[in-house]
Amino acid sequence: MHNGDGLPAAHATRPRRRRRALILIGALVIAALVLVAIEVTRRTLAEQDDARTDPAFYALPTPLPRDDPGEIIRIAPIESAPVGTSAWRVIYHSRDQAGADIPVSGVVIVPNGPVPDGGRTIVSWGHPTTGAATRCAPSLGMDPFEYIEGMHELLAEGYAIAATDYPGLGVEGASSYLLGIPESNSVLDIVRAARRIDGAGVSDRVVLWGHSQGGQAVLFAAERAAEYAHELTIEGVAVAAPAANLNALMTDDIVNLSGVTIASFAIPAYEAAYAEQHGSETITDVLTPAGLSATPDMAALCLLTQNAQIHAIADPLVGRYVRSDPATTEPWQTMLQENSAGNTPLRVPVFVGQGEADELVLPSATEGYVKLLCTQNTEVTFHRYPDVTHGLAAYAALPDLLLWLPTLGGSRASADGCG
Repeated sequence: MHNGDGLPAAHATRPRRRRRALILIGALVIAALVLVAIEVTRRTLAEQDDARTDPAFYALPTPLPRDDPGEIIRIAPIESAPVGTSAWRVIYHSRDQAGADIPVSGVVIVPNGPVPDGGRTIVSWGHPTTGAATRCAPSLGMDPFEYIEGMHELLAEGYAIAATDYPGLGVEGASSYLLGIPESNSVLDIVRAARRIDGAGVSDRVVLWGHSQGGQAVLFAAERAAEYAHELTIEGVAVAAPAANLNALMTDDIVNLSGVTIASFAIPAYEAAYAEQHGSETITDVLTPAGLSATPDMAALCLLTQNAQIHAIADPLVGRYVRSDPATTEPWQTMLQENSAGNTPLRVPVFVGQGEADELVLPSATEGYVKLLCTQNTEVTFHRYPDVTHGLAAYAALPDLLLWLPTLGGSRASADGCG
């Protein structure tokens, strides 16, 4: 048969079928875009609602009754959790440098679906520096998951995630910036808190994962877990560009803007923690008069949202912030050493990722830490990433981390960091 144009009828119907197919595809695309828009709107409204409830959530009565580490003080679901997950803001009991009871905030997020036999392994995340002021806490953000590097990939693999803010962030309290004991306590205690959440399905199996400051925090947690949280099973600890050797970090960076910023965050925290032992004036005597005057203003700023203000204060101080290198000046030399990782040998597998273009945590500092681990007979997997800077170290390490994680918890992983 032919149509009126002299074309076979079958040929004539093909353009109409193509048009119908294109219309159908277009409708599906529009529907998908509408669903995406609805989800974005839902998350935006939920995030705005979350933000409106934050001030009241973080305001606690005083005095706060003492309780065991990890006991939950306050908990609230986060409606803006990614699709397919459940999440909560939590405030929980932890311990400070001197062992006193303190409240700490953070978030817990788990994949939805059936809980596996034995419960979910939980990844306790140590975030990189956001600042030292209370309002710099990651959980206070409109997106409280923004700084959990590898979150989506880990959730897809079935892990639960706990992300502490660290003491002094979120909930009012003394700063714990680069103080190994209170940071590590908070990393472990949020796991204890997560295990108390109904429906979270969290087991006692823990992987510690941290970047930069968070690397120091989780390494300390791995060193101290057997003593501080013996009921938890630490299967391994993974770090990206870790602030492991604080003496090296300070020597490498005090001559530049990063070092001035780091020091300005650390000095108030160390002064509060060590004033009784060393005296406030002895601790701050390392600063020049200009450095002493500027430190409170810098310590009140958040690193990732107030860079312009930090630069305005810190740039003129580069080269004249301290009288001498804190790493070689007492009592700073001793304090930094006490808060550096490696003072206690690790007996769990360690994963280390380091960018070779890192100008904050220098590759030489991380290589030195890995060598120390090797002398302590620690099982180390070490990956170097060419052209990767400090801020991208965790993301660069993620593919290798995801291959390393399944080797934990059973037979010992093969290590290549000490070869």
